Amino acid sequence: MIVNDALRDALAGRRVFLTGHTGFKGSWLTGWLHALGCEVTGYALRPEGRTSLFALAGVERQLAGHHEGDIRDQAALAAAMADARPDLVIHMAAQSLVRRGYDRPVETWATNVMGTVNLFEAVRACPTVRAVLVVTTDKCYQNHEWHWGYRERDPLGGRDPYSASKAGTELVVQSYRDSFFSSGGPLVASARAGNVIGGGDWSEDRLVADAARAVEAGRPMTVRNPGATRPWQHVLDCLGGYLSLAARLLRGDREAAASFNFGPGPSDNLSVGELLARLERHWPELRWEVDAGTGESPHEATFLYLDSSLARRTLGWQPRWGIDDALRSTADWYRSVLKDPSAAAAVTWRQLEEYMTP
Repeated sequence: MIVNDALRDALAGRRVFLTGHTGFKGSWLTGWLHALGCEVTGYALRPEGRTSLFALAGVERQLAGHHEGDIRDQAALAAAMADARPDLVIHMAAQSLVRRGYDRPVETWATNVMGTVNLFEAVRACPTVRAVLVVTTDKCYQNHEWHWGYRERDPLGGRDPYSASKAGTELVVQSYRDSFFSSGGPLVASARAGNVIGGGDWSEDRLVADAARAVEAGRPMTVRNPGATRPWQHVLDCLGGYLSLAARLLRGDREAAASFNFGPGPSDNLSVGELLARLERHWPELRWEVDAGTGESPHEATFLYLDSSLARRTLGWQPRWGIDDALRSTADWYRSVLKDPSAAAAVTWRQLEEYMTP
């Protein structure tokens, strides 16, 4: 995948409205869009704490507009989008944690489903929009613990509130595309990605974020289920897929107005234990142990893998960094920033430049 000149040709000078720009993935994507010459307006909740990537890397300086708001607030969201007059809308704002979904199911459903409805209503009222990309998750599939990859045509579903709400998000995308944009208006697509890693993720119940907090505290991290297997990839590989899809939508390619998986190759589908063992090679301060607790934990899938052959075939997309490159850069980011928080901006944009350079 060419991640520099081709994307710049498609995206330079475009006005982009990005929800969730203060989050982990949103911060990296804001930086990449800015580097490509886009005019980015963000709409999201206030970043959580001074340790957020958004704050540490000075992401706000790369924005044309910064709106702090909730996607459940339809009027505020519509007003911000109308003011930005975007060509492209990328929707990443969500309640994105499985375990929080059990604790706050109403918030999870309202944010992920009705928040997406609010976004599309804002799009319908904004005549400048030419393309809409909604980001969901690999967990939107009805999980059968298959040992092969889920494909875009496989049934949607979800046992827990988060996963089910993301399946609901996909149905919202399909409904609006078929009901309101089938014969005109913006092209609409959704992107489903697996577990991403990379510097700057401080979310609760995230493996690498938990590792960083444990290293900072000088203690071993505890792992609930070292045998759980996931499709791991660096955040920039995932975002490269989103941008490749967005570029095709802006070119008016109707074949791209669909759902696409963006996951790693089969060799990077690793168990939690395998991932941590490899991460230790790049992060010698890291220590971990299996949680010996006997209390009940909320259900989480044991095995999950994406088949991304459609994105490879249709978009020409493929990951640039394998798992070892992803772990190396991730460990480098946390080791640098835990030693000196003021280094966050430099290491973040250095890694982005490294990734963008063929």
